[in-house]
Amino acid sequence: MKVLVTGSTGLVGNTLLRDLRRAGHIVCRLVRPETKVETHGAPEGFDVKWNPVTGELGGAAVGADAVVNLAGAPIAQGRWTPERKKLLRTSRVESTAMLVKALAKMAARPRVLISASAIGYYGSRGSEILNEESEPGGGLLAGIAKEWEAEARKAEALGIRVVLARFGVVLARDGGALQAMARPFRLGVGGRIGSGEQWMSWVTLDDVIGILRFALENGAVRGPVNVVSPAPVRNVEFTHALAKALRRPALFPAPAFALRLLLGEMADTLLLSSQRVVPEQLQRLDYSFAQSELGAALKSIIA
Repeated sequence: MKVLVTGSTGLVGNTLLRDLRRAGHIVCRLVRPETKVETHGAPEGFDVKWNPVTGELGGAAVGADAVVNLAGAPIAQGRWTPERKKLLRTSRVESTAMLVKALAKMAARPRVLISASAIGYYGSRGSEILNEESEPGGGLLAGIAKEWEAEARKAEALGIRVVLARFGVVLARDGGALQAMARPFRLGVGGRIGSGEQWMSWVTLDDVIGILRFALENGAVRGPVNVVSPAPVRNVEFTHALAKALRRPALFPAPAFALRLLLGEMADTLLLSSQRVVPEQLQRLDYSFAQSELGAALKSIIA
């Protein structure tokens, strides 16, 4: 299978490239013409020039069987200034729109487009159990996710199977949210966030890659897919499990007001919001999770 990947230098993209190559697939990174790609230890592959502003796609993309669209500026990098909010949207919504337009110009189109999204689509919903059929919520990330998915869905009119991968909190040894969450615990000042009652929907990086592979190879997977473990937990439970895995105390809660002073709007959206999401489509299609119990997952990753 020949697979085109945007966002290939991120945590998920870089790991997916290595996994697909090990499995014998041809993997092409879609990169901006002026970009020098850092491989971060991934085997070298060939690049396809890609301009997300004009939609121009290099000729090396010909013959692609699949596209995995993981592009997007980091959500948790810096305060959400008006300029940052604009970048969060354009790097997702507009780049996806141009990608679909580029696919429309291809004589032989890929069979499947897997386009990243996020469980931020649902907004903050308390203890409500959320599946792929749940209505979207409100807020910045929900609005971006709705537009993002709408642009990706336009590929369906081209005869392309579209999968919308709604990522939860990805837990990985190198990079991602877990490093930031573990830092205060390693210093002995970790604790719950806010009240600790908010739900967290998590997934290991191993399962993220497994789910993306499953979606690439299984024609029954289409539409929104919640890329989360089947066992979401409250923040206080996550805190205790992380402290236990690190063999550190969990004695110092981070008050909501302090987080809001420090991070502004981002605190409410990323740290204090509650999303109890379940992977209903994956369970219906009998996807087998590598890690579905938080304590064991954290122990494995941290070890």
